[in-house]
Amino acid sequence: MGNRLFVGNISFRATPELIRSEFAEFGEVSDVHLPMDRETGRMRGFAFVTMATDAAAQAAIAGMNGKSIEGRPLVVNEARPAPAGDRPPRGPGGGGGFRGPRTGGGGGRGGAY
Repeated sequence: MGNRLFVGNISFRATPELIRSEFAEFGEVSDVHLPMDRETGRMRGFAFVTMATDAAAQAAIAGMNGKSIEGRPLVVNEARPAPAGDRPPRGPGGGGGFRGPRTGGGGGRGGAY
């Protein structure tokens, strides 16, 4: 059993402090991560909570799964690592814009690059 929990069906108004305080009832909370949508800047509706011990994580799953916070019943279970092949590939990064085709001549460079 891992200490990292997936918490789903979270209200978009929830804060890391609220999530931390709810889970602290079951043991020490090491970390709370609420992923944000890159395009909208809003919370994505789920979180990852890391408990200090396996026992605290098990107690949090038992006590928080199905509990209603901000009018929404939470789904709490052990977080699973994503398989390496499931993540979509990222495109090439950085580099700036297109400057047009390279042609010979001009610029005193002898016409070649």
